[in-house]
Amino acid sequence: MLKDLKKIQYFESILHSIGRTPLVKLNKITRNLKPLVFAKVESFNPGGSVKDRIGVEIIEDAEREGRLKPGGTIVEATSGNTGMGLAIAAAVKGYHCIFTMPDKMSMEKILLLRAFGAEVIVTPTAVPHESPESYTEVAKRIVRETPNSILANQYYNLKNPESHYKTTGPEIWEQTGGQIDCFVCAIGTGGTISGAGRYLKEKNPDIKVVGIDPKGSVYREYFYTKKFTPAFKIYKVEGIGQDYIPGVMNFQYVDEVIEVTDKESFLLARRLTREEGIFVGGSAGTAMAGALKVAERLSSNDVLVVLLPDTGERYLSKMYNDDWMRENRFLVPEKITIRYVLESKKGVPILVSIDPAATVRRALDLIGQHNISQLPVLDKGKSVGSIEESDLMSAVLEKPAMFDAPVSSLMKQQFPNVNMDEQLNSAIGYLTKKHPAVLVEEDGKIIGILTRYDVIEYMSR
Repeated sequence: MLKDLKKIQYFESILHSIGRTPLVKLNKITRNLKPLVFAKVESFNPGGSVKDRIGVEIIEDAEREGRLKPGGTIVEATSGNTGMGLAIAAAVKGYHCIFTMPDKMSMEKILLLRAFGAEVIVTPTAVPHESPESYTEVAKRIVRETPNSILANQYYNLKNPESHYKTTGPEIWEQTGGQIDCFVCAIGTGGTISGAGRYLKEKNPDIKVVGIDPKGSVYREYFYTKKFTPAFKIYKVEGIGQDYIPGVMNFQYVDEVIEVTDKESFLLARRLTREEGIFVGGSAGTAMAGALKVAERLSSNDVLVVLLPDTGERYLSKMYNDDWMRENRFLVPEKITIRYVLESKKGVPILVSIDPAATVRRALDLIGQHNISQLPVLDKGKSVGSIEESDLMSAVLEKPAMFDAPVSSLMKQQFPNVNMDEQLNSAIGYLTKKHPAVLVEEDGKIIGILTRYDVIEYMSR
């Protein structure tokens, strides 16, 4: 018996599920703010980001114009999310994809694109936009060298903002019942804020559109001065910010641009995940950090919508990895404790010590093994003295028999003890020429050693 498809609720393909993402009220992060704050959660798109909207639009436009033919290749310079949107559409329609990506992007993004059959070429981040090595220039070269290929060209393709004019803007207007007062959006290519901003301002010119720019990008400077410093600056948040002004960016529909640091971005993204249950990437944290600054100025009668561009699944090895966050100084507490510095030591156990009865030979072995210059001498866990490499070397050079002498015969006074949770300044006060290291205690037990080198290495990061 033939089934009645009209009774089955389904999408004709995965591409038809793009858009119509939910508007979610934020409650905890905004608890002390007056306005209603809603998040447009773009991770509900099948590819996990707002860029799904432009992927299908760009491809179908190329098909209509005859630029993309069956069996063709789609090439794009991408931070990952646009590539995913293109890869999904290409998989459905039967095209091959080649993507270029800067090397600061997460491995998760690269692996995801390859899972869809795309070829991914990684290029240096720290090069100017016009460099032949930049991801945009490499993509252009690939198109020149590849028959039956097109460049998606999200930075200059007007189908990028048009897709947001046709979908993102209308959805926000409908979901708020036309009551939106402020739209906040992080700026990447500029397509989302230009397209959605245009639609919203056509519906109500009084709606404020605020762009959020990562510190190190050029958008904020250009918005206020109509020029920007050409110096190349690196920031770690992915998918937003630029070192030039893309062709799709239209500041006509933007009222204000706010700058946000990497640290603000990553900490806010983690808060969105842990407090609101919305798993987001770093650019969502950028947008949210800016949205909170805007919300502080608004009244209880106002409605603010902030767009959260993508899912956090692509950043598990970075911003959701505490070790990565500490290494990049994003989890630094307001007051730096000895505990924090000790736990951030790299490559060396937090405590290497020696017994007073051990031989000088054993001490030199430990010093060489761990590439250190001094050792505390501990007797049953209690500090009884210290030894330094220079003293041991001088002794055995003068008298080789000293190799088998106990370290107690050469040890000096013990290192000072400091508590694990004291501020770093306490340790620095002891780390004079007289004391090259301090012993770190917790609950009366010696658990670590902090040297002058450890402190200098930490401060230089």
